Amino acid sequence: MAFKRILIRATNWVGDAVMCVPAVAAVRKRFPLAHITLLARPWVAGLYDSTLIDDVLPYDLARGAKDWKAKWRLAGQLRDLRFDCAILFQNAFEAGALVWAARIPMRIGYSRDGRGLLLTDPIQVPKPGEIPEHQRYYYLEMLRRAGLIDQLPSVDAIRLPGVEYLRVHGRQLLREKSGYSGDWIGISPGAAYGNAKRWLPERFADAAVRLAEKMESRVAIFGSPDERELCEKVLALVRVQGVEAFNFARKAQLDQFVSMASACGAFITNDSGAMHVASAVGVPTVAVFGATDHMATGPTGPLAKVVREPFDCSPCLLRECPIDHRCMKAVTAEQVSEEAWKLVQIAAP
Repeated sequence: MAFKRILIRATNWVGDAVMCVPAVAAVRKRFPLAHITLLARPWVAGLYDSTLIDDVLPYDLARGAKDWKAKWRLAGQLRDLRFDCAILFQNAFEAGALVWAARIPMRIGYSRDGRGLLLTDPIQVPKPGEIPEHQRYYYLEMLRRAGLIDQLPSVDAIRLPGVEYLRVHGRQLLREKSGYSGDWIGISPGAAYGNAKRWLPERFADAAVRLAEKMESRVAIFGSPDERELCEKVLALVRVQGVEAFNFARKAQLDQFVSMASACGAFITNDSGAMHVASAVGVPTVAVFGATDHMATGPTGPLAKVVREPFDCSPCLLRECPIDHRCMKAVTAEQVSEEAWKLVQIAAP
């Protein structure tokens, strides 16, 4: 099969979008001459550069039945662009309905969320044990079952393209936004899914101070606009211990964050989009896990490390801990800083 124009519907969450990078790269490798358009939420579009896709259509409409007139107009726009194939990495019914209304001849996606009849190639969702546990293989397996790739590739580490450029740009952004030059370590104390995924703010501060003192670095604190208050709390806890820090929450868009994270000497985080970005740009990354499944959504590569303390109730996959948050409280700042220091030494030339 040969396609001239391919539409890829990207996943909506930053972490999922990073874990989908190997699958997008596989599409590009399979169809090197095709024009690939990414339909994506604005906050994830910046993860995919020109080596993977040709252009982006921003998708900023409301979920579900809302904005149906705008969605109908978008379907008409897609129809006018005459795509040969739509590949849906997003699982929602809405994604299937959109490409069906656009009359794209081949529509590939997992048969779930009631959208199977809207797809020309509905792919059965893998059963437990059929593919490797990590989420990156979920997206790659869809391509294999659709006949777009022959076999699951071995992907030991997810890497974003253009890391060297990102690091140069990131150093410049860190200097411009903070007024400081020199070396940085990054921390991201938030997590979008819920409080159950969040390690204690004071532990983040203590681990950052321990590591920053060893690396003679400042601490860059990252977060979403909703996490500004949390980041300010961590900022105060770091500064009171005599280490210089700066809060970049609300001061950087995703593409800027990717660059700034790549310029850090190390990164400490929860299970979050920031974790996936930091590990995918090759920064020594330590992630604290408790409520979520580190085997399915953990960071990848030799410079990434998960720190967790096993309990019978973990992973619970809950947004809020119904008891005492024991899985996160059991992880110490010393554990995390020591693991980060080990990775920094491994990464050192």
